[in-house]
Amino acid sequence: MLKGHQSWEFVNRPRIRAEATVVGPDEGEGPLGDRFDIVHGDAMLKQKSWEKAERMMLEEAANIAIENAKLTKEHIHFYIGGDLLNQIISNSFAARTLAIPYLGVFGACSTSMESLALAAQLVDSGSAKYVLSATCSHNCTAEKQFRYPTEYGSQKPPTAQFTVTGAGAAVVAPDGDGPMVVRATIGRVVDMGIKDPFNMGAAMAPAAVSTIQAHLHDFQLQPGDYDMIVTGDLASVGHEIALELFDKHNVPIRETTFTDCGLMVYDLEKQPVQAGGSGCGCSAVVTYGHLLKKLREGELRRILVVATGALLSPLSFQQGESIPCIAHAVALESGVTKR
Repeated sequence: MLKGHQSWEFVNRPRIRAEATVVGPDEGEGPLGDRFDIVHGDAMLKQKSWEKAERMMLEEAANIAIENAKLTKEHIHFYIGGDLLNQIISNSFAARTLAIPYLGVFGACSTSMESLALAAQLVDSGSAKYVLSATCSHNCTAEKQFRYPTEYGSQKPPTAQFTVTGAGAAVVAPDGDGPMVVRATIGRVVDMGIKDPFNMGAAMAPAAVSTIQAHLHDFQLQPGDYDMIVTGDLASVGHEIALELFDKHNVPIRETTFTDCGLMVYDLEKQPVQAGGSGCGCSAVVTYGHLLKKLREGELRRILVVATGALLSPLSFQQGESIPCIAHAVALESGVTKR
C-alpha cells in the first residue's frame, strides 16, 4: 500500500525465500569472500567475451537462487532484472535462457533494490506468487563501455570506483522463513551538475540522502529504528559527502550503523580499488551474500538497503550532459529474535 508520497508498505510481509551470489576473483579476495555461493578464479569464466562472462554469472546466480528456494523455473511467475550494459543485454539474454516472463528495468547501480521492491510489490499485491529479482555487473564490461577498455591500462584518480564483478539473485515469495521485505521507497532523480564519470560517489550521494530522508518522513521513522542503514555504491568519497549532508539537514544518521556496500566488498587498504566498489553487482552481492545471512542468523533484525545509481550513458557523457542519479530503498527484517 502507498505510504506517504513515494513509499510502499508491504502489509503481507513477503519473504526472500532464497538468494544466491556469484563473484569474480577480486571480490573473492575481499573481506566477504567466504559469503558468496560461487567465487570464480578467472574473471573471463572461460567465455569468449567479458559480456558473455557477465551473463553467465547472472544465469548461475538465478539458477542457484531458484534451486535454493526448492523451486523450478516453471514455478517463477516473473523475472525482474537489469544491468549496466546498453539495452540491459546481460539480463535480456539471460531471460532468453531462463524462459521466465520477464520485466527488464534500468536503474544503473540502484537496480538491485529497484527490482527487489517491484518483486515484493507483485507478491504483496497477489499479482504473483514467486518472483525472481536479479542484477549483475562486470568490471571489464563496465570499463569498456563507460570509460576505457581494461587493456588500455589508463590511470584512474583516487575518486574513481572499481566496478564489482558479480551477480546477485533473490526469490521473493508470500511465505517462508527468510527475511521479510517490509517497506520500500522509490527515489527521485537528483542531478547536482557533476559531469565527471570518475567521481560517481559525489554524484550519487545527494540522491541517497534524498531517498533516505523521504523514507524516514513517509514512515515517521528515525535512523536509529534500523540496526543498519547501508547505501549501495557511494564508496569512500560519496559516503563522507552523505554524512556531511545528513549533518547539514540535522538527520542523526551517525547514531546508527551507517555504511556502504562499496566500502564492504573490498579491502581498501590492500586492494587497488581506488575509492571502493560500485556497479549493479556491488549492492546485490553484499546484500544477498552477506547482509541477508546476518538477518537469517538474527545478528541483525532491521536494515535499510539504499542502492544508488548514476543514470548516465556513453552518449550522454559524450554530449557533455551532467549525471542524473537515483536511489531506491528497501527495508528488510529478519523475523528472528536477536541472540
